[in-house]
Amino acid sequence: MDRAKKREVVAMLRDVFRNTSTVVVAHNLGLTVAEITDLRNRMYEAGGRVKVAKNRLAKLALKGSPKEGLADLLSGPTVLFYSDDPVVAPKIVVEFAKKNEKLVILGGALDASILDANGVKALAELPSLDELRAKLIGLVQAPAQKIASVLQAPGGQLARVLAARGEQEAA
Repeated sequence: MDRAKKREVVAMLRDVFRNTSTVVVAHNLGLTVAEITDLRNRMYEAGGRVKVAKNRLAKLALKGSPKEGLADLLSGPTVLFYSDDPVVAPKIVVEFAKKNEKLVILGGALDASILDANGVKALAELPSLDELRAKLIGLVQAPAQKIASVLQAPGGQLARVLAARGEQEAA
């Protein structure tokens, strides 16, 4: 790799480390091309990304970033997983690692907090931002629906009473 390409990779990784909320570091212990492609596709569909980079270049990109503590995890055949949603990357990586022993989670970072493997697994168990938004909307809508049904009940009862009275008079 020539120097210009290395500078480009370092700049891209620096941008990733500074602007994404979650980064997960894992060891790739012999994943096949089909397996890594499947993992990349899952990450891409969920809004995350996968990057295999030289550890030395990744360490250069980490200098001065809030995730600088990740440098200790960068040894051996590492793979970086990152996403803007704090839960997407950990969730997909943990799910994939459960089914495939060749992917070993080393740790990660959530904004400026460095996580160990157990921290990444705990983060993976949290609901995603979209799930939280849906729950919040459901909680906000529920009282409004209850108020509407309570307000409609007396009117409906009055209408039924009048209809029954009308039927009695007609008979």
